[in-house]
Amino acid sequence: MNEDLFNESLRRFLKKVGITSQREIEKAVRDGIASGRLKGHEKLQAKMVLTLGTVGLTHEVSDEIELG
Repeated sequence: MNEDLFNESLRRFLKKVGITSQREIEKAVRDGIASGRLKGHEKLQAKMVLTLGTVGLTHEVSDEIELG
């Protein structure tokens, strides 16, 4: 395995996950506030699931996102 290539590819993937996830969450929250489903002061339960089927990895991260 080429460690440098692996590390670079992994970092690129994680950057893409972070950026796209943040955009989607921000959009969903703004839409929720605009539609009245959210008031803007809630704590939202969030969960991210990472899977790598080829190696049998499933990893969950759960946390709260505070709106205000």
